[in-house]
Amino acid sequence: MALQCGIVGLPNVGKSTLFNCLSNAKAQSANFPFCTIDPNVGVISVPDERLIKLSEIDHPQRVIPATVEIVDIAGLVKGASKGEGLGNKFLANIRETDAIIHVLRCFDDDNVVHVDGSVNPVRDKEIIDAELQLKDLETVENRLNKVQKQAQTGGDKMAKKLVDILLQYKEVLEQGKPARIVKLNNKEEEQLAADLFLLTNKPVLYVCNVDENSALSGNPYVGQVKEAIKDEGADLLLLAAKTESEIAELEEYEERQLFLQEIGLEESGVVRLIKAAYHLLDLQTYFTTGADESRAWTFHRGQKAPQCAGIIHTDFEKGFIRAEVIKYEDYVRFGSETACREAGKIAIEGKEYIVQDGDILHFRFNV
Repeated sequence: MALQCGIVGLPNVGKSTLFNCLSNAKAQSANFPFCTIDPNVGVISVPDERLIKLSEIDHPQRVIPATVEIVDIAGLVKGASKGEGLGNKFLANIRETDAIIHVLRCFDDDNVVHVDGSVNPVRDKEIIDAELQLKDLETVENRLNKVQKQAQTGGDKMAKKLVDILLQYKEVLEQGKPARIVKLNNKEEEQLAADLFLLTNKPVLYVCNVDENSALSGNPYVGQVKEAIKDEGADLLLLAAKTESEIAELEEYEERQLFLQEIGLEESGVVRLIKAAYHLLDLQTYFTTGADESRAWTFHRGQKAPQCAGIIHTDFEKGFIRAEVIKYEDYVRFGSETACREAGKIAIEGKEYIVQDGDILHFRFNV
């Protein structure tokens, strides 16, 4: 399930430093790999303490974590929506991602020159927002011109619904707001909206890049960002990219943990970012575990058992019979599948079962 989060931001806000931290496996934990697809795309393992615990119980030959792709997208300048700078490439790269990690500079440093001459994260946010909104408005207006004719002449019900959706988007975009604040009524409308591939309809996580002293409680810049995004339905994360790069340079896992303790953090900002990106994509994890392999499988929240079986192999979904489900807490408590079975802690679920985060599953199928 190759889902991508794109890191965006103006030049010199810390997004490339952050991407480089993510690309260094030492930055996350004792054993979370990273591989490069091309110079600006990396596959990053999602830290999950549950998988580590399962591997300690079963001692498998292999341990395979869930992953998420992170894309370092080229810097943006004013006028990108009209093709200025790397504008067309920038916007095309965002369109291909499933979610956006928007890095904002929230620190003062005379040695790091800001592209606009001063530190103002809300202004920076508005620059990128404006370019994305202008491009979306162009998309909406072009589509509206075509669909309105179909709705008026052909009596096409779907065309009429799409016109209503497009008009809602047009209204909010003209107000300088993102498309994602539009509330749709049902799955049908959500699919029509998804087919528009609007840039500002993607879920977004704002990352405030702060100095080390502000990594825990923030600073006035962070307060300004919180106020600016309060109506967007977006998440916010504090992270000190410079500090993260220092953590990444430490050779031993224990050294990195000691460093974190000294600055009052339980886990690195990079780990928190990876977890946040995973949830931003509305992903959850189920597990398979045994002597051969303990593995985390990624699925979309709300998927049913046959769909989740199909993530392992399409034949599992086609010939799905049932799923044997053990809750993670029970597996840890009793210490094995056999012990869970003897304690009556294995549930037999059918095709309508909605898989829950942390479920340990064994699928029965017949092809």
